[in-house]
Amino acid sequence: MARFELKLPKMGESVAEATITSWLKEVGDTIEADEAVLEIATDKVDSEVPSEVDGVLVEKLFNVDDVVNVGQTIAIIETDGDAPETAAAPKEESTPEPEAAQEVAKTVEVAKETAEPITSNGDRFYSPLVKNMAKTEGISQSELDAIPGTGKDGRVTKNDMMAYLENRGSQPATTQIAPATPQKTETPKSAPKTAAPVSVNGGDEIIEMTRMGKLIAHHMVESVQTSAHVQSFIEADVTNIWNWRKKVKNDFAKREGENLTFTPIFMEAVAKALRDFPMMNISVQGDKIIKKKNINLGMAAALPDGNLIVPVIKNADQLNLVGMAKQVNDLAGRARENKLKPDDIQGGTYTVTNVGTFGSVMGTPIINQPQVGILALGAIRKVPAVIETPEGDFIGIRYKMFLSHSYDHRVVNGALGGQFVQAVKNYLEAWDSNREI
Repeated sequence: MARFELKLPKMGESVAEATITSWLKEVGDTIEADEAVLEIATDKVDSEVPSEVDGVLVEKLFNVDDVVNVGQTIAIIETDGDAPETAAAPKEESTPEPEAAQEVAKTVEVAKETAEPITSNGDRFYSPLVKNMAKTEGISQSELDAIPGTGKDGRVTKNDMMAYLENRGSQPATTQIAPATPQKTETPKSAPKTAAPVSVNGGDEIIEMTRMGKLIAHHMVESVQTSAHVQSFIEADVTNIWNWRKKVKNDFAKREGENLTFTPIFMEAVAKALRDFPMMNISVQGDKIIKKKNINLGMAAALPDGNLIVPVIKNADQLNLVGMAKQVNDLAGRARENKLKPDDIQGGTYTVTNVGTFGSVMGTPIINQPQVGILALGAIRKVPAVIETPEGDFIGIRYKMFLSHSYDHRVVNGALGGQFVQAVKNYLEAWDSNREI
């Protein structure tokens, strides 16, 4: 018998810890590989932790409501035979192998030592079992990303891996060796600033920040310290959109069973502008610029507890308006109900936040790292405006809003930042009042 340590896996970007909300298995229960053992709540989303092996749960190291760090052992599972191979303790093969098989084994070992660690990327989440199988078999990140998944939301399962390995075994083994990651040079840090003391009177209430609140605060400060924030503002006339939506929203709700809000209309315009200006759809990694292939729009959504989360609309430029509306409503609804999955909040390449929801006319949003831009949508206002006609100018009532564009001046100059937000304005103002949906 062998004892396997079940560890808390990495569940997404910036998630360093999780709270155990419930145990789905008790000590003595039999567990199958990829079967959920417990449920956790992170600062971003709730999820389940699956087992990587078949066995029996013999020990629970934490109780419900305990906070566990990523990588920390949370349970012990007793398995039949030798312990499964892990990164920390590779399984030693004692059976003599033919010379050819030994050469293959050496190649796999080299691949495992030099390849980049397998991680869940913006488009796919890999269970610990799948990651372990990939590492054991010397499958690189790019090779794993190419494996078609038959699980929920295209997730790669144990059966997908076994089928792939069976077919792969009949082909010549190839080794992909990732280039060595350059060592980061430590920059001398200045002495930390001492916060000004805060006086607390007898009637004052001291409120402990939530973990999510602390995480958001950390990200905001980190973003301001990382990116050189610059803002551009432009006013857009959305009278045609206002009148068009008023005309079609009831029929749309009856036909689709969905409400047609302004958000998917604005998202469509942003996606088109990103397609026109792909250098806004980038991220910065050291001294390199990563130009993103997919346009994945983050949609800032307020949670019932006052915190903020940014679910992501994947491949937003490929959706029509009906598809965009369904995506917006689905993500917003699940965000309010705290039912988002880790994949729902990963992989964003540009973010949109609707400050107009709370009546704000404009704002100066902070960039969602590692992106380089974020657009704030102001409240739509009915205002008097000069209208130019062939017969002359006159004053009329129009529906207008401000678009506030924050961008990273390290890699986005004023011309690009201004042209991008102007493109969004032009798409909105050119709205076809007779558009079919």
